[in-house]
Amino acid sequence: MENSELRGSTAAGAATNAKPTVCFLGPVASYTHQATLDTFSEDKFDLIPVETIKDIFTTTQSGRADYGVVPFENSSNGSVVFTLDQFADRAGECPDVSVCAEIYLDVHHCLLGRVPSSQPQPSVSSSVAAAAAAPEVKPPLLHDVTRVKRVYSHPQAFGQCVKFLRTHLRGVETVDVSSTSRAAELARADPSGESAAVSSAAAARQLGLDVLARNIEDRDDNTTRFFVLRRGGGGGGWDDGGGDPEWLVERGRSREASHDAAATTREEEEEEEEPPKAPTYSRSKSLASFTVPHRHPGALADVLDCFRRARLNLTSINSRPSLAAPFRYVFFVEFEGHRRDDPEGRVRAVLDDVANVASTARWLGSWACMR
Repeated sequence: MENSELRGSTAAGAATNAKPTVCFLGPVASYTHQATLDTFSEDKFDLIPVETIKDIFTTTQSGRADYGVVPFENSSNGSVVFTLDQFADRAGECPDVSVCAEIYLDVHHCLLGRVPSSQPQPSVSSSVAAAAAAPEVKPPLLHDVTRVKRVYSHPQAFGQCVKFLRTHLRGVETVDVSSTSRAAELARADPSGESAAVSSAAAARQLGLDVLARNIEDRDDNTTRFFVLRRGGGGGGWDDGGGDPEWLVERGRSREASHDAAATTREEEEEEEEPPKAPTYSRSKSLASFTVPHRHPGALADVLDCFRRARLNLTSINSRPSLAAPFRYVFFVEFEGHRRDDPEGRVRAVLDDVANVASTARWLGSWACMR
């Protein structure tokens, strides 16, 4: 959807007291759309596709959408650098955007395309032979792919299907596009059947494409984590922008109940008592970014030591070029603990310490853990 259309629909919705708006990386049937549907029901929220990850940030920052859903990392292929680049916010375009929730989605890729009507279905024996010839690749082909000359997909999806592509489509051109559902649209637009897409079964149903192969991801446990963005809580200060909306409160209560039930089961099964833990901090996470003096020995270690002193567990560290000068970086740290659920003051203390040690620092949100 073009930005002018989005502005018009949002303005019209505001005039009629419409439902809250959630933007996601489109087109419809993308994995981000599927993750969005897992959290935001269409009877309570208006879901609007946008073209790029940058569009999700700017649409949320501008207030044209109440929330945005972005892919953050994949269990097989790592962080989504396009999302990290937007969190880096080098031009200061999205100073108020922060994370308020996470979503996990099991991702199973398909190879989609058009099968010529004259092409016969491969026999079971030929599929078994193909699998035997490439034992490291789980799925047999459902259709012959020798006609395919190019494959479209998002770079993350290509990175999650390396074995299949190497075995069955070696030498075929791979073309990066903005999303897996956009890739499916491009494959559909080629009536020759020479184009295919690494995309989802949902996209195949949405667009009427043939599934040439199923479950082509390298790992059975392939999972992508998404962040829900909202306006409020960004910037150099540590202000969190106020309380949570009702849908987020209810989501947290549901997760807390499941945590408590699991803890009770473990306690009943354990024969010996273990030392008590601090569940408040392990049940939530926060994200912050910072820069350090590039030529100051130990500057990065000094920032990371703030978390050790606060007894807060770091769960991931990433970096992206700051573009302030060549080979200077913005660092991102994800750690256990919540800005507003901080009974011992450890999160507040570490954020203050980081601000004192780093050159620049920004809190990017806190949320309840969903796994």
